[in-house]
Amino acid sequence: MKEIRQIIELYDQLKSENIPAALAVVVNVEQSSYRRIGARLLVAADGRYVGGISGGCLEGDALKRAKLAIHSGRPAVHTYDTTDGEDAVIGIGLGCEGRIDVLFSPVDYADENNELEMLRGCLSIRKPVVLVRLLDVFQADDWSAYNLVRPRLITDLTEFKAYSDSLSSNRLMERAAEILAGGRSKVDSLTDERDQPFRVLYETLHPRPRLILTGYNYDIPATLAAARLLDWETIVVAPIRKLTREITALADQCFDYAQVAQIDVDEATAIALMSHDYDWDRVMVQHFLPLKPTYFGMLGPRKRMIKMDESLPELDLAGYENLYAPVGLDIGAETPEEIAVSLIAEIVACFRNRSGGGLRKRSGSIHV
Repeated sequence: MKEIRQIIELYDQLKSENIPAALAVVVNVEQSSYRRIGARLLVAADGRYVGGISGGCLEGDALKRAKLAIHSGRPAVHTYDTTDGEDAVIGIGLGCEGRIDVLFSPVDYADENNELEMLRGCLSIRKPVVLVRLLDVFQADDWSAYNLVRPRLITDLTEFKAYSDSLSSNRLMERAAEILAGGRSKVDSLTDERDQPFRVLYETLHPRPRLILTGYNYDIPATLAAARLLDWETIVVAPIRKLTREITALADQCFDYAQVAQIDVDEATAIALMSHDYDWDRVMVQHFLPLKPTYFGMLGPRKRMIKMDESLPELDLAGYENLYAPVGLDIGAETPEEIAVSLIAEIVACFRNRSGGGLRKRSGSIHV
């Protein structure tokens, strides 16, 4: 969500200054690509931009095409095919060797339901959502269908009926629910009741991760700084009187142990107990474990967790499937900064349902 938040920030600036802009969105990827479906680039007529659709290879050409969309007032799709010499046209050598479809759309500030306003609304939703977008509306030369290239939430698909009277919104919603359960964006090839083919992009958006840390020791600031770099929401639970200025400056919110019931825990929440205080950790386990966090980590040796598990037999701490104790990936971390890297990487792997192993040992696509 960090990139979307940055794009909306520039969008608000441009809207207030009435500067025309266009949004570039990666809507399909085949084979290899640095960025995946849903990567966005907002380009202003005055040259300002934020976001990205590649590792920097395509941005120069994309800036030009975005400005063409601004001047024409019409969306357009361009395919960057780096498997057949397209890189020679762009003027640089690309190493991804993939096919990337990018949609360039002028931004209509007067439209309260434009794509960026829809994304703004998604920022406040604390659960994954799926945006659905038709990709082949241009093939019918039906310019009135341009409004269909912007995404819709799965709960708002009625306008798609304008594209095909025989297209079932229920079918789209059922497939969107399946994509949402899988957690990954995907382009589907479907046919309507008249056997007419069409492609649908199901884009999964995940909420901003929330990280709850307990403790106030010297390893807390490094973890907060790493999470802040990723634009995660950060909360610290500790004796308020013992919190340093550095911790309070880095954390979004701070709570005393007595206030812990005020903190919301949802499926985008990770919790790491880092207080170095067995008694307080035991209290926090009793509070947080019944809330079933997606990631529940405990700093310290495994024998410490086992001791706590034995003291709380009614909770079955050791049997909790999302327990990470000790916390972190096995990278040999020693310093607070290295521990922070290890912990944050493990949380990302947990949220993405990945093992955290080296990519050199992975067969097939790294993005599947």
